Amino acid sequence: MAQWTSAVGAAQLARQLQAQQQRPAGPGSRRPPAYRALADGIRLLVLEGRVAVAARLPAERELALALAVSRTTVAAAYEALRAEGFLESRRGAGSWTAVPAGNPLPARGLEPLPPEALGSMIDLGCASLPAPEPWLTRAVQGALEELPPYAHTHGDYPAGLPALRRMIAERYTADGIPTMPEQIMVTTGAMGAIDAICHLFAGRGERIAVESPSYANILQLMREAGARLVPVAMEEGLGGWDLSRWRQVLRDAAPRLGYVVADFHNPTGALADEERRRALVDAARSAGTVLVVDETMRELHLDEDVAMPRPVCAFDPAGSTVLTVGSASKAFWAGMRIGWVRAAPDVIRSLVAARAYADMGTPVLEQLAVNWLMRTGGWQEAVRLRREQARENRDALVAAVRRELPEWEFAVPAGGLTLWVRTGGLSGSRLAVAGEGVGVRVPSGPRFGVDGAFEGYVRLPFTVGGPVADEAAQRLAQAARLVGAGGGAGVEAPRTFVA
Repeated sequence: MAQWTSAVGAAQLARQLQAQQQRPAGPGSRRPPAYRALADGIRLLVLEGRVAVAARLPAERELALALAVSRTTVAAAYEALRAEGFLESRRGAGSWTAVPAGNPLPARGLEPLPPEALGSMIDLGCASLPAPEPWLTRAVQGALEELPPYAHTHGDYPAGLPALRRMIAERYTADGIPTMPEQIMVTTGAMGAIDAICHLFAGRGERIAVESPSYANILQLMREAGARLVPVAMEEGLGGWDLSRWRQVLRDAAPRLGYVVADFHNPTGALADEERRRALVDAARSAGTVLVVDETMRELHLDEDVAMPRPVCAFDPAGSTVLTVGSASKAFWAGMRIGWVRAAPDVIRSLVAARAYADMGTPVLEQLAVNWLMRTGGWQEAVRLRREQARENRDALVAAVRRELPEWEFAVPAGGLTLWVRTGGLSGSRLAVAGEGVGVRVPSGPRFGVDGAFEGYVRLPFTVGGPVADEAAQRLAQAARLVGAGGGAGVEAPRTFVA
């Protein structure tokens, strides 16, 4: 019986490996033998989670043809991986990836570290901040006071609590976008909203156009739903969407869905202007593509002089072309798993009907807490605290990285929670592996791309400040030196760090 549970094709693996190798060698480093470079590349893909554990690899001859190398090179690389515990083989069953005993399984998303690990590791993997107290406690207390009437009901509200649906609709209306409660469905976080949309609109094999780069966890969600992702390159820096490329993709690929982050894009921090928003909605409507607009970062404008453009749904108020996704997780707290969808009433009805076979509904207590915040003005106060904390962290992290890693390049965004950094020719994947060894966890660029793109980038969130930001930059500089010297795959365990 075969031990592999999935397979990776020769062409796909070749694309990932070739993207990984398109980087300058570090100062003073020597190029390893071809078989060693190939083995290291496959091992790195496994450690990064971009090739799954227990995935069947292509036959030696197939991969040799795809990479334009000799079969002997591939055979030697496979043998090296077997010796290191990263590959298992059996005659007649092929070869499949593995991890050596004692190594943690790689995470394919950006899961936060467990609290007990935070003493020895600075976690720059998850773009989330602690709760803005005292507003979390006050919101939960307010929710508990309002809970008794709901406790006498069945507690199932597939579309969300009517009071919260009205409150969210009123917020859109106050922004100049008339909205009825029937246009709102409350979900379990933004991920729950996008998962529901993908299952309704984009069945297995359907095309979804995505920004390139884009939010890693959403890309993975779409892959696992069986979608065919069509990347659309962003402009450099904070320029945002390239409308000519979007028009071409919408015309030529005819994707069923398009997923975009217009407000402080994750990971680049770009803010799309009104002209781009209007033009993209017009292009999507003409192509018959439904736009899923992620607004989870919208309220996190950090600089005082930011002039916020109107939401994308302002250019499609009926909600037939633009499905807007919002959430409390970024603006308030990641532990408050409340999201929502704004769309046309018939779309909301379809989403609600399909939800009966998924999670049935969103927890009542958390919905009451968000409703209490929005009704009492606590939401605005909590978001103000969140902006202050994120601004301080951003400025501290920017200063520390510029001091410790002056060759790294980035544009400082006016909002959001992330910094998109070009790493001076170093491999982001190798930096991520080396960083784990010296006590800083950072996601590499390829997690935010399709088929191995953005190897020369990492994403740094504004989750640490002060001395911790300084220490994080120092550890990143140490990881960069290891990678530049040709290391980064087997460094020492981290020292304990007390924040």
